[in-house]
Amino acid sequence: KISSVRYEAIENIGYIRITTFNAQTTLGLKKALKNFKEQLGREQVGLILDLRNNPGGLLNQAITVSDIFLDYGEIVSTRGRDPEKASRIYAKPGDLSAGLPIVVLINTGSASASEIVAGALQDHKRAIILGTQSFGKGSVQTIVPLTGEVAMRLTTSRYYTPSGRSIQKTGITPDIIVDAAKIEKNKTPVQRRETDLRGALDNTDKNKEAASSTTKGRPSAKVMAKTDYQLARAVDLLKGLAVLKTRLVN
Repeated sequence: KISSVRYEAIENIGYIRITTFNAQTTLGLKKALKNFKEQLGREQVGLILDLRNNPGGLLNQAITVSDIFLDYGEIVSTRGRDPEKASRIYAKPGDLSAGLPIVVLINTGSASASEIVAGALQDHKRAIILGTQSFGKGSVQTIVPLTGEVAMRLTTSRYYTPSGRSIQKTGITPDIIVDAAKIEKNKTPVQRRETDLRGALDNTDKNKEAASSTTKGRPSAKVMAKTDYQLARAVDLLKGLAVLKTRLVN
């Protein structure tokens, strides 16, 4: 069993990376949401769903992942040459994220099932899509058994988002286009700070955040957010929405 979901809290934001859509994806996503609820509670201000370089996978997993964040409405439809054989799949009531703001990250490597999820959440205005244009793989393949151990993969229909958009060759256009880039520190002379002064008082706060860790050689999401420009913009966007919400309430 290959785990396709990695998750971690970036301050008070839940970061979820889905690398592919396999049989474990929905279970992994539910586990991540449960973990954030226990760890962050009411302090959580949003979710980042990272689908960058996710080539797709199982259609039923893309549907259940979308359904987790939707209360109602169409998720995806498939249409072939015969319009009477169109298939439409709808969400079931219940948003497991409790309506938290969501930012979905996509890029050119986001294809097929990834585009179905991004398109459904975008059309229902459930998430802000950020990044670059997705791959544009919107065709459905059916395995047709032939003689013996031979089979043929035949393209039989196309995927459409809830608003009726075809994904094929066009992909998903982000709400906010942010090109991939790395954040580098400005090489200006270092200014003196209080901590550089001889005899400066120590900070007695013992609840300082521990240093970010790495998992299996990969940098943690907290470390990535310091250099990954697209991820950093997603974090800033959710923080900004949280600040705006607080000011509107007050």
